[in-house]
Amino acid sequence: MPTLTDLVRDHSDLTEADREWLHALVSDWQLLADLSFADLLLWVPLRSSAALPAEAASRGGRGQRGGAPDTGAAVPGWVAIAQMRPTTGPTAYPEDLVGKVVRTGRRGLIDVAWRERRIVREGDPEWGSGIPVREESIPVRRGAKILGVIQRSTNLSSARTPSRLELTYLQSASDLATMISEGRFPVPGEEPNMVRSPRVGDGLMRLDRSGRVTYASPNAQSAYRRLGYPADLVGESLGQITADLCDTGEPMEEALSVVLSGRAPREVEVESRGSIMQLRTIPLVVGGTRIGAVVLCRDVTELRWRDRELLTKDATIREIHHRVKNNLQTVAALLRLQARRLQIPEGRAALDEAVRRVGSIAIVHETLSHTPDELIDFDDIADRVITMAAEVSTPETRVAPKRTGSFGVLPAEVATPLAMALTELLQNALEHGLVNRFGTLEVIASRYGEGEERDRGGVEVWGEWPEAGDHESREAPAAEPAGRRLVTKITDDGVGLPADFDVEGTDSLGLQIVRTLIVGELGGRLDFTPREGGGTEVTVDIPLDHTHRRA
Repeated sequence: MPTLTDLVRDHSDLTEADREWLHALVSDWQLLADLSFADLLLWVPLRSSAALPAEAASRGGRGQRGGAPDTGAAVPGWVAIAQMRPTTGPTAYPEDLVGKVVRTGRRGLIDVAWRERRIVREGDPEWGSGIPVREESIPVRRGAKILGVIQRSTNLSSARTPSRLELTYLQSASDLATMISEGRFPVPGEEPNMVRSPRVGDGLMRLDRSGRVTYASPNAQSAYRRLGYPADLVGESLGQITADLCDTGEPMEEALSVVLSGRAPREVEVESRGSIMQLRTIPLVVGGTRIGAVVLCRDVTELRWRDRELLTKDATIREIHHRVKNNLQTVAALLRLQARRLQIPEGRAALDEAVRRVGSIAIVHETLSHTPDELIDFDDIADRVITMAAEVSTPETRVAPKRTGSFGVLPAEVATPLAMALTELLQNALEHGLVNRFGTLEVIASRYGEGEERDRGGVEVWGEWPEAGDHESREAPAAEPAGRRLVTKITDDGVGLPADFDVEGTDSLGLQIVRTLIVGELGGRLDFTPREGGGTEVTVDIPLDHTHRRA
């Protein structure tokens, strides 16, 4: 399914700033759907050159390509760029309508709302799928510009006399719709919420202009009882009650009373008697006048305790990685001391190789001790491994290894064996290919299969038969994305490979370790080939979606 950005970019003339406004609206319009007990469908006008069947071009009209949509001019049609269903009532449209296109004149209320720049509620219920549906249209304004129209569709099959809760929901939805048509919602400059905000069903309170509660849903009342307030909230000042409940003798946040009086849009968390509640305030400003506010609340006690436990576990894991790194460095230091006492060159060389192998693993654990998860930016590790290899090379080998490309972020289960394999391959190139000579040694990293092809075929006109040839182009399956892979090449311009070289039959411990790590543990491919112009090229091809196992 195409994204909102794809549809706006491909089919409309809206600007980047317009798209950001629509993204902010769509990220928060579940609130409007739940308060309205209705489905929401966001339509934006097609540009005059958008792909429509031939009939649309003759019936369309003119748009303003490259500029602001002109609400006084006809548009060729509308494209649905987002859809939301209510969690508080039955849906009117069980099918997905995002990406559908309607011609101008087929959805009359949308055209009127666009042309007259007002909320349109006229008309009788429609019977589209055997159920009565009441349609309304809300223009979406940003500043002085109308970006599109929200179609609000209410399923009337279970209509009954509304309760006080439902009447409060509907009145709040009406005020919120008016704010959207006036360009006051979403609130300009308000930071998006990365954590799930309270929803309508979690608990809702309606405040008047002075910040007193005029209605509190049963869930909101229960949440405040858990905080320690047993009485009815109606008629009380929400900011004062909350401040009293959370008074621990420590300085309180000054903005708390301002936010909970309905004068500022913000989210806060309050804690009392072991309970933690998340509150979100939405001031209601209609016609330039603040008429009150809607406050959503949600008990997040268990969630926050779980978060604290996870933070404790993360800190423990990082401390473990730190201690493992320290222990490995101690082992490397002991091996280094032992190597200095040995008089046998072969034994000293073997211990030096062990020091390098232990050091490459210690680098990975040192990086993991500074990250909150098991993901590592491998470029830093690769640079340190390359530097370490250059420092321990013989004085006669005057080579400055370098890295080209990026390894990107890798999981720890890939980073540890890859760091060790890279250490062995660099050391092998310095000891055998470039020993006692000038030369170049380069590590080239490339990632493949990260992107995904997107179908930009024709549009689908809602409720109409496709033109000849449109169906096949639209139904063609998108190309499957290739698996993600990391390809690393280590190249040098040294003496090259021996004539009888066989990586599978070699008795070199270092190359046997590399082959076990790359092929056996990471499920990758290891190739040694002569380099064009002289030297050796080693290719390490690792699948990033592979289920790794310890060798």
